[in-house]
Amino acid sequence: MDRGKFMQIAYEEAMYGMEHNHGGPFGAVVVIGNKIVGRGHNTVIHSNDPTAHAEINAIRDASGKLGRYHLEDAEIYTTCEPCPMCLSAIYWAKIRAVYYVLDRFDAEKIGFNDHYIYNELSAPPELRAVKFVKIEDNRVRKLPETWLKKDDRLTY
Repeated sequence: MDRGKFMQIAYEEAMYGMEHNHGGPFGAVVVIGNKIVGRGHNTVIHSNDPTAHAEINAIRDASGKLGRYHLEDAEIYTTCEPCPMCLSAIYWAKIRAVYYVLDRFDAEKIGFNDHYIYNELSAPPELRAVKFVKIEDNRVRKLPETWLKKDDRLTY
């Protein structure tokens, strides 16, 4: 396995995205064995989608090509330490390893403040900058029970 080769392609993804004004300087590839199965770069600006980060796009590409949402046999190479959203997606996809060059502090120096989000996630809901209000709805309260009774449910 050539980690340098995979990081080179992640770098090329980041450069392509920057050169075409798709978004920030981030690129990623998903690798299984010694083969790239997904690739992506940041397309937040191009797609007007705040979730269109390099890692999310690479995971979507890999999952779509492979026809599965679990990637437990995969590794991801990304130009920067994943933000909290991308890190969560990596865990949901069950990717087994993350390789990166830049860290969250490097990202913060160029205007991408992941530190703020990490702090928000560790704060209780009532102390977060975004207003969180828990409400009651009996229909919604029954959803977990309905889910558990569903014979054909697929867990992820």
